[in-house]
Amino acid sequence: MVESAKRLWEFGQTVLGIIFRHPVTGVSIVPMLPDGQIVLVRRRDNGKWALPGGMVDWGEDISTTALRELKEETGLDMVKLDRLVGVYSAPNRDPRVHSISILVAAQVRGTMTVQDTSEIMEVKPFSLEQIPLDHLSHDYSRQVQDYLSGSTTIA
Repeated sequence: MVESAKRLWEFGQTVLGIIFRHPVTGVSIVPMLPDGQIVLVRRRDNGKWALPGGMVDWGEDISTTALRELKEETGLDMVKLDRLVGVYSAPNRDPRVHSISILVAAQVRGTMTVQDTSEIMEVKPFSLEQIPLDHLSHDYSRQVQDYLSGSTTIA
């Protein structure tokens, strides 16, 4: 009995080690409205602007996560997923946790409304010239600049 409890404890430690020593995967979206504006969200935790997005839930693929997060944070619907913009994995890109962000560009439509009020304070469209690059959270300034330049980045 003691030996089986010891094996169970070791198994639990291995599983927790795997979970907590690996980055979490998330998706960010560059939502483009039909008029060419990009939609940003103002984060409640730091008051800065960001691209909508979030963590991939268990059993979800990237496309499903993008659809869900876009709807939850902006109220908008995805018309078309346009392209992969980049994969961002620097350990310090998110101050909360080591995360890998997969950035996709999408055509969107609908009525902008904050659905997830615990995370998002405001949702707003910006013309390309008005994007507040110096007031973006995390590494979103780089992500937006990579999108605007048309590049595909692995960083």
